[in-house]
Amino acid sequence: MSVTLPISVAKQQLGSLVDRVHLARENVYLTKHGRKYAVLVDAEAFQQLLDELQDFQDAEAARQARQEMEDTGATPIPWEEVKADLGLV
Repeated sequence: MSVTLPISVAKQQLGSLVDRVHLARENVYLTKHGRKYAVLVDAEAFQQLLDELQDFQDAEAARQARQEMEDTGATPIPWEEVKADLGLV
């Protein structure tokens, strides 16, 4: 669930809005001149979204790397060789 408020109204209710966002896990969209401008979201939920986005980006980068290897006929470098090159063994 979410609520939408003008920033001017949200300023007057910031404490209760932060509690609402954190305890009820509601997002609060802040508007300026009638348009969505920002959003208040629970910090833990926000971190989860960032983590999921990073996982998606990593998976997409891996997919693109595999596609590039397939397109160019490149062969993968063995993990042991990579670790040795980086001085990790």
